[in-house]
Amino acid sequence: MDIVDRSTRSRMMGGIRGRDTAPELLVRRFLHKRGFRYALHVGELPGRPDIVLSRYRTVVLVHGCFWHRHKGCRYAYTPRSNRKFWESKFTGNVVRDAKNMKALRALGWRVFTVWECKADRPEQLAAIFKSLKRRGGR
Repeated sequence: MDIVDRSTRSRMMGGIRGRDTAPELLVRRFLHKRGFRYALHVGELPGRPDIVLSRYRTVVLVHGCFWHRHKGCRYAYTPRSNRKFWESKFTGNVVRDAKNMKALRALGWRVFTVWECKADRPEQLAAIFKSLKRRGGR
């Protein structure tokens, strides 16, 4: 990999955000429009979940398909260069996600995962909405 490739890769990676991503904003708008209020990235909970609906003891994790390895998704590819690094990085992410989800459930929280590639699909978000309504929501 030459210097141009490294600087390009570095610039691209530096532009990736962990918060307020387009899929996360879609989910937040969907919930807000339906009258649900939530907190964002609550540090007291394992993994700092993206969306926390305290009233319903529910968290919504909005996962990027690439970073969190959405099985069978075309966006969950592994870059050809530096393969060992990427495989280690992805494995670490998946293990951490599983640990955080287990910890959240152990604390009595319900966990929903919305994948980036499906965040704009109404049926994906409707499942969360229906579940919250059954729990005494709007």
